[in-house]
Order: sequence, then structure tokens, then C-alpha cells
Amino acid sequence: MQRRTFPIRLLLSLGCIVLAAAMAPSTAAAQERIGVLMLHGKNPGSNMNPDLGSMKGNFERQGWLVAFPDMPWSRGRYLDGNLDRALIEIADHVKGLRDQGATRIVIAGHSMGVPISMAYAARAGDVDALVQLAPGHIPLGYYTYPGLKAVRDSIDEARALVAVGKGDSNERFNDINQGRQQLVITTARNFLSYFDPASDAEMSVTAPRIPARIPVMTVIGERDPLFSRIRSYYVDKLPANPKNRYLEVSGGHLDTPRVANDAVIAWIKAAVLP
Repeated sequence: MQRRTFPIRLLLSLGCIVLAAAMAPSTAAAQERIGVLMLHGKNPGSNMNPDLGSMKGNFERQGWLVAFPDMPWSRGRYLDGNLDRALIEIADHVKGLRDQGATRIVIAGHSMGVPISMAYAARAGDVDALVQLAPGHIPLGYYTYPGLKAVRDSIDEARALVAVGKGDSNERFNDINQGRQQLVITTARNFLSYFDPASDAEMSVTAPRIPARIPVMTVIGERDPLFSRIRSYYVDKLPANPKNRYLEVSGGHLDTPRVANDAVIAWIKAAVLP
């Protein structure tokens, strides 16, 4: 019987085809690239936060695109402009991630970065998932929780200034962050855009308006001041989504990103990839 042989060139061609098929993406997930916008907490928070910086590095080791900008509520910019301006900055950073090749956008906020990311999702919807780490900044809470009267008084003062036509002059207001009172110099209108309980900076206001298609992960530390309240404050107000997750971890407000790092990475993969 004559033995069939194949030309060397044909064998090489077949080998290249097989190799290319093996190396080609086999699923839709391989075509996706995650982009993460990280939003730090408010003054004295900034994009120099070491726990968030560590999380950024871990995200990048996944091959994800990451932006970690200095935002208008940071130590160096507090408070720079109003909430609308902050949301425009977020939109610019989201666009920047998309321009670099991100196909899925995740916003990971810490403390005040949580309500601002929720405001962006509620208004723009241009996001595929939200990671809420140690949620903070509670305009409604300033009216309901004891010990926060100084901020409540500033909100009432700002409202009065706007009512008499003085909403655009710089004034001195009060804030309390993790028990520490601090001065805020800005206009009454700008202050209210972040502090009015009816504003989009209030988590209980924006939670029901987040598109139901956007999954939300909330992580809270056992020693966080809002640990016993955060579920009723906004988590239970989120639209139902089977990928939503609520996670309690050890630690407090500042170290939540570090403690939750592995769980966050696993959830992002499960929540946004096909």
C-alpha cells in the first residue's frame, strides 16, 4: 500500500492554523477589558491614600486599566466647585478609560467617593458596576444622628443665604468627617450641592434611581461608624439585581479597601464579565 505523504509547507500551514486557533479568544470575556475609576474619600482623603493605592496596584496586576484622580473633595481641593462639576470630571475620566480600550467600566468609591459614584450612575448610567467601600458622607444623617448639629446648622445657613440671593459668595461652613470637625470655604450653592439632604450627594436619594442593570457591591467594616446603619440607609433601597452584594469585613473605615481587596476583585470579575 502506498503511504500518503503531505508537503512540508502544508503541514506548517496547518500547524499555524491550529496554533492561532488555540491562542484566539475562546469566549466573549476575552474580548472585554475592565476599566476601574477609583474615587477617594473626602478631606483629608486624596489619591495618595495608601490603602487605595495598594488596591490600585492589585487591579492593575489583573490587567485592568485604572484611573485614580485627585477629586474636588480631596485635601488639596476641598471643596472645589459644585457636584455638577465633579460629575463632569468623572465623565471625563470614564471617557479616558474608554479611549484607552476599556469596554467595561467599574467605579470603586471609598467614603465620600461612594455617594458621588452613585450620583454619577443615577444621572449618567455610563457604568457597568459600582464598588462601594466604607460608604461615607450622609447629608440626611446630619439631621437625624446626634453629634452632627454643627453641619446641620451650616446646611440651614446655606439655605437661608440662597433664599436671600447670597448663594454665590464664598462663606465659611462646617463639616464633620469621622468625628473630626473641619472648615469648608465655598459658596452656599456649592455647599448645598454636596450637603443638602435632598441633593444627589445623598445616598438614600440616588440609590433607588441607579439603573437596575448596574450591580452594586457594598463593603463595610465592623468598626465603621455606619456599620449598623448602612443597610437601611441605602443598601436596601437599591434596585434588585442578582449580582448585588453586601459584605461585612473586619477593620474600620480607612482600611476597608485593603481588607476587602481579594473579595472585590473576585466580585468585579463575576459581575461585569460575560
